[in-house]
Amino acid sequence: MANFSKSSIPQFSVDVYQNEFLPEGGREVNAIVTVTSTGGGTVGPAVSAPHPRGTGGSPEAAVVIMVDCSGSMDYPATKMRGAREATAAAIDALRDGVRFAVVDGTHVAREVYPKTGGLAVADERTRAEARQALRSLSAGGGTAIGTWLRLADALLATADVPIRHGILLTDGRNEHESPEALREALDACAGRFTCDARGVGTDWEVKEVTGIASALLGTADIVADPAGLAADFTQMMESAMGKEVADVALRLWTPMGARVAFVKQVAPNVEELTERRTEAGPRAGDYPTGSWGDESRDYHVCVEVAPAGIGQEMLAARVSLVVPEPDGSVRPLSQGLVRAVWTDDMSASTSINPQVAHYTGQEELAQVIQQGLDARKSGDVDGATAKLGRAVQLASASGNEDTAKLLAKVVDVVDAAAGTVRLKAKVAEADEMTLETRSTKTVRVKK
Repeated sequence: MANFSKSSIPQFSVDVYQNEFLPEGGREVNAIVTVTSTGGGTVGPAVSAPHPRGTGGSPEAAVVIMVDCSGSMDYPATKMRGAREATAAAIDALRDGVRFAVVDGTHVAREVYPKTGGLAVADERTRAEARQALRSLSAGGGTAIGTWLRLADALLATADVPIRHGILLTDGRNEHESPEALREALDACAGRFTCDARGVGTDWEVKEVTGIASALLGTADIVADPAGLAADFTQMMESAMGKEVADVALRLWTPMGARVAFVKQVAPNVEELTERRTEAGPRAGDYPTGSWGDESRDYHVCVEVAPAGIGQEMLAARVSLVVPEPDGSVRPLSQGLVRAVWTDDMSASTSINPQVAHYTGQEELAQVIQQGLDARKSGDVDGATAKLGRAVQLASASGNEDTAKLLAKVVDVVDAAAGTVRLKAKVAEADEMTLETRSTKTVRVKK
């Protein structure tokens, strides 16, 4: 493992966990790549008077908060009130020097603050002005989320800062634009800023909200009770304020004859990255990972190599972390190696690395939850019971207690180890949506 660092960014490390041994003729090499970023909070110019609620991070950031103000936000009225309070709490969490704006989202997008076509710079005065401007937020109109994202992109583009982030709140379905229009907006915004998305109440579409967060490399969650919005928005903003470096890419180089089968983030949640590859020179490709603060994430890399004879070994892949430089080049941050060794020792070649086995199970867990819920919605009782039973079994075996608790609100667990369950006759809509929204959250290997 090699490390590269400069004082201008946190230090990154790459650790590779794998069983490198393959049987004669074996081709598939699996590895879990753990990426860790440390040393945050020391980057960028000093903040003369940091806001007391800010923690770490650099003021070289910009944030746009997009608030759903469609007519449904008045039913019940606590949603609109909760949205105002949550946005005020997020504004309070802004560090001095961070650029920011607030957008009112309906079937059109409108800048609520600062109303200049650009961004305000956070300080005591602008935070107070923004909180005052929130009083103008009222419910009325439709929902066209693509217009909100495009306005956020235009506002963020006015700031010459490395960290650009959005926070989006919605309570309903994206009914006033086509799915294609939303997809086009997401494609236009991808790589330009990251975005956390939240659904409040239970009238929104889970796949829309999670799709937005996935496309823009952010987080997604449900806030079923509007009373929880302020705490959630504060946490999201504090997390955004802790980001130090943007546009980090996981670069995979493979030798002649090898092919990358897939790349997935597997912790803290499952995120498919395979189709997001951009070519980066001969036999190399970059996979986006978004913005980083002090944190650690795991990735599952699968490479298919040309088969070789017993006793031969090769470098199956070189995994690097790279970040773009202003001149268009990239700076390497750290790297790790994925190896392949062919052996006739059956015990060596058939052993599955614990990390690989664990995350393969976590990936299956996310998949069978989604399949089970889809079957339940379509009336396929047997299919739903089988898939959700398998989910209970996987959650129990891996120690994913949070997911196990969510599953127990949708099924009655007879035998967790065996995956024997019964579908509950009545399930609260919020409980089902919470399970679906959080189905991709994973736990790490138990030590």
